[in-house]
Order: sequence, then structure tokens, then C-alpha cells
Amino acid sequence: MRLAEYLRKDFVLDSLAADGKPEVLAELVAPVARVFPDIDAQKALRVLLDRESLGTTGIGDGVAIPHGKMDSLKEIVIVAGRSTGGVDFEALDHKPCRIFFLVLAPEHVAGMHLRILAQISRLLSDESFRGAFLDAPDQEGLWRVLTSHA
Repeated sequence: MRLAEYLRKDFVLDSLAADGKPEVLAELVAPVARVFPDIDAQKALRVLLDRESLGTTGIGDGVAIPHGKMDSLKEIVIVAGRSTGGVDFEALDHKPCRIFFLVLAPEHVAGMHLRILAQISRLLSDESFRGAFLDAPDQEGLWRVLTSHA
């Protein structure tokens, strides 16, 4: 399994505008709702915020991996986003997050959901990948970084 199999170019957001946790989550969910009109963006946001209430998905090193499961999804969806200014995401290291990987999965694929989260975590533990992600000049550059590493 390659992470790139779950990536879509229109789900790569190179310049997140939001400056708070709920707003970032809404911005990450927005392209999913546009592409999959049967997905309720507000419900997705509630699922993500409920997950965040259990403990932050801001794992440190400027990285957050918000995730959740929705019964209305037919496939796993990944959205990658970058915030140039950083967002207070209540990260474990108390530093702003600049790299976001949103993972939404159908209820029935728990094993695959966990494997994808683990693969994203491994990828983001690589300092050179994080640097390339942050240094990409635009969405096209970000897409190239993602597809060459994932």
C-alpha cells in the first residue's frame, strides 16, 4: 500500500488561511464536501472535533493528523494542508502546527485506517520530508513532494 494511492491533487491545500483548530478542520473538510456532495461537511467537522476532544492530534514537530470515521464515506480520504503562519492546534509540544494530514475513513475499514495513520506518522517523522513539504513553492510543488515520498 502506498499513501499516494489515497492522495488527490485537489485535496492538497498549500496555503491554509485559518488560524484556529475548528477553522482549520473546516478548511480541510471543504474540498471533500465539494468532491463528495453526499458528505455532510458539518457532520464531518463534528466527528473531527469529537475526536480532538479525546486528545489532540497535534503530534508535535509542527504536525497534526486529524482523523475520524464516517459511515457515509465509501473510501478513505486524505487531505494534506500547509499553514505558512502556523496554527495553535494544542500540539503535544505546544508549538504551532504547519503540516496537516486529514484522514477520514468509512466505519468498516478500521484496520486500513490505522495502517494509513501509521504510514503518515512515519513519513512525517522524517525531518527532510517535513522540510521539503514546508519549502514547496506552491500546490504543484507540494503535490510533487507528496507523490515522490508517499
